[in-house]
Amino acid sequence: MAALSSSRPAERLLETAGRLFPLQGIRAVGIDQILSEAGVAKASLYQAFGSKDALVVAYLERQDAADRAVYRAAVTGLADPVDRVLVSFDLAMAAARRRSYRGCLFLNAATEFPDPDHPVAEAVEAHRVWVRARWAEALAGRGAGRTDLVERLQVLYDGGVAGTKASRSAAPIALAREMARELLAG
Repeated sequence: MAALSSSRPAERLLETAGRLFPLQGIRAVGIDQILSEAGVAKASLYQAFGSKDALVVAYLERQDAADRAVYRAAVTGLADPVDRVLVSFDLAMAAARRRSYRGCLFLNAATEFPDPDHPVAEAVEAHRVWVRARWAEALAGRGAGRTDLVERLQVLYDGGVAGTKASRSAAPIALAREMARELLAG
């Protein structure tokens, strides 16, 4: 078990979920494993989150906040709208390597929770809406913030990210990045 940095049960649960979910899959990780590895009682889970599903939503919201901060830092000083879009692909390549090509946390969650009305699916969609909004915002300045262009970028991005899991390589994201650059050049 990895050393946990916080003594607060809610934080320990989130840290444990953040370690286990990407490695084993959200549904594959049981409550008992989370509780045991976090070193907390079941009552702490229900007091802090109410349910495993709510813990999953909190885990995704935490990752969303981290992704937003990393993106903001990465685009600071980038004036070129294309570079501001392509940085998302660069960040995805780095994340894929760091996570040993286990897939995108959000796409994995969407696969495990396919009901669009489920709170987990809603957390996934909130992240995806934010990503598309950043691309549209970046491209609006050059008159290219069309919805269809952003949707095409999303398909390229999703395909590249999903491809890394199947190929266990960052090459699909690199190819998707190149295709996005070509799309944005046209």
